[in-house]
Amino acid sequence: MPPHQVAVCRRRSERSASISPTRIRRNGATPSAPVAPVAPSSAPPAADPSPSAASGRRPRRASAAGEHRPIEPTWRRLDLHLHTAASVDYQEPGVTALDILRRAEERGLDVIAFTDHNSVRGYADLWREIEDLELLEYLKRLQPAEEERLREYRRLLAKILLLPGFEFTATFGFHILAIFPERTSVRLMEHLLLLLGVPEERFGSGEVGATSDVLRVYEVLADHGALVIGAHVNSTHGVAMQGLRFGGQTKIAYTQDPHLHALEVTDLALGPHRRSTARFFSGAKPEYPRRMHCIQGSDAHRLDRDPQRESNLGIGDRATEALLPVASFAALKELFLGDDFERTRPYEPYVAPIDVVKAARAEGNTAVQSFHESASTKKTGVTHVLRDVVALANGDGGVVYVGVSPFEKRPVAGVADPAAAAAELAAGALDQIAPPLAIEIETLESDGKAVLALQVPPGLEKPYALGAGGIFVRHGGESTAATRDEIVAMVREVVRTPSLPTPPGNGAGSVATLGGVNGSHPSESSSRSTGIESAAVVAASPTFRRRSRRGGRGRTEEQVAPFPSPETRPEPESSPADGAPYDDEDLSEFTEDAGPDPVAPRSGIEVLYSFEQDGQTYYTLRDLRNEKLIHNVTRSTDRRIFRSAIVQREEQEVDLSQVRWSGDRGLWRSYKPRGGERRYHLIYRGDGEPRVFYGVSEEGMDDAWRATLPAR
Repeated sequence: MPPHQVAVCRRRSERSASISPTRIRRNGATPSAPVAPVAPSSAPPAADPSPSAASGRRPRRASAAGEHRPIEPTWRRLDLHLHTAASVDYQEPGVTALDILRRAEERGLDVIAFTDHNSVRGYADLWREIEDLELLEYLKRLQPAEEERLREYRRLLAKILLLPGFEFTATFGFHILAIFPERTSVRLMEHLLLLLGVPEERFGSGEVGATSDVLRVYEVLADHGALVIGAHVNSTHGVAMQGLRFGGQTKIAYTQDPHLHALEVTDLALGPHRRSTARFFSGAKPEYPRRMHCIQGSDAHRLDRDPQRESNLGIGDRATEALLPVASFAALKELFLGDDFERTRPYEPYVAPIDVVKAARAEGNTAVQSFHESASTKKTGVTHVLRDVVALANGDGGVVYVGVSPFEKRPVAGVADPAAAAAELAAGALDQIAPPLAIEIETLESDGKAVLALQVPPGLEKPYALGAGGIFVRHGGESTAATRDEIVAMVREVVRTPSLPTPPGNGAGSVATLGGVNGSHPSESSSRSTGIESAAVVAASPTFRRRSRRGGRGRTEEQVAPFPSPETRPEPESSPADGAPYDDEDLSEFTEDAGPDPVAPRSGIEVLYSFEQDGQTYYTLRDLRNEKLIHNVTRSTDRRIFRSAIVQREEQEVDLSQVRWSGDRGLWRSYKPRGGERRYHLIYRGDGEPRVFYGVSEEGMDDAWRATLPAR
């Protein structure tokens, strides 16, 4: 090797950690001259504007004119809180910076920041390795593995913006993120750490003793061009964590200071939830008038989420999306200095919709659903399907699935031409069912195959008959010919005029016993919920008592039961005397929309409350898959998943000490039904009283709920 090259290598090996990293070059040009060690100085060193101090500025961001023209803003994914092995509490010491970049690419991140505890060594080591590889490339001494590593660095840093920074520990242990521009030198950032009181021997540690006050840290970092963000403010070491033993004015100052640009929170995904940190700092409170930008970061101390502890997130597990014209520090700074709070949002990974057909097959044939692999056969045409339609209409309605077997292990047959099959079924129903019955046919997809779902409402003109076979009813999971008594009962149900009691007076403290339920027939539009009975029913008395089963046994609560409106209220034939029992034949199940629940899983059953009438216990359930409330459900219901939830509620007391917790979410029990997939009983304790979700499938869980499951 020529003497001058040997000298270059020697100088590079003697260089201190306070280097100013160089920009990666794609064309293998001569690496920049090495930077000699700089003597300590009381004056803060300025950021080096030269190309040799670009510290990771990506080549793709520079155009021929030296500037990238603004483009239409797009949503870009950020994780501005990542640790490396330079943090002493990093959980996977063997992970390299290149491993982190690769995982960031896999998670679809556009912008990341290395924010080690009171250190920039992880960021400096990355650029030191790149400079060493570039020098070897210039000297034509790269080994194949080193050449591949340099190529991978160049590819990833041309795709992902890596920003320098650190997580500073202020006095009293509060954590503050400092994110710096792309061109900031390592020397400047280390000078700031020393200036703010971090001993050099404590670089990389989260425990550094007395350093600087929070407000001074904000000011110094902001004055040196940093983006200042309160780290996990609502959690441990956060400036706004609950139970903070400081005066209210201190908390206000720590979260409203003008040098603070944003807050990193751990509950951003809750959105406008009343308990979310973002809502607290929305500017609506007089004592907190400044609305704060809120983001979320993973605070990752490992590549992937720890399956044993939900709090140990991996790279990109809690990312933020920002609407930016270009992925750059300047664009981020402009965003957080502005007042447009709609340009940030929590990143929520795409969750495939629940396969409704698959979930229904898990229950098999029941009183409210049936399955047929074909829409028509040469022997019966569509009669075999219409037989079930008639039986459901003569009962409480339901769904007939066409193109699939009720047995989960059989592959989905599918319907080759859904439009033609639907037309044939509709024509057959019009021609063969009397009186006319309005059914709704929709096309679903399961395992990539088309499946028809015939939504059958509870009939308003029972009994319904099939021209080719007579009158049918559902017995369990089968359609059978109705008996004489069943036909008579249906006729009486239609012609019977329900009666309503006279509303009681305004006597204080009077509570009527629920003796019966009366109501009008439901409209077609309200009775087409998949697999759930539907009826418009109102309570006979204005108030009644329900025993709550959510937080414990035996507690009662008073609830108002609405009377029907004058437009729908039938005229009563007579009014029973006060205290007399009412006809309870119509104390049947009915359903109403429940809407989405931000906490609950997307399948399973939640038992909300219950009441007793004539020795029978009636429950109100939440059907999480269909987002419905089902009232007046008893233990004898034909719906297997409803019955299972009620049995579990009645016979199994929840012991919270036996729950496998992951934050506020917990796994209580699991079971595997015969021929089906494993189901789980889950518990949520974040709303005060524990909520129990029975029979949840893994498909109905998001990442937070899946974290409760044991590692496989």
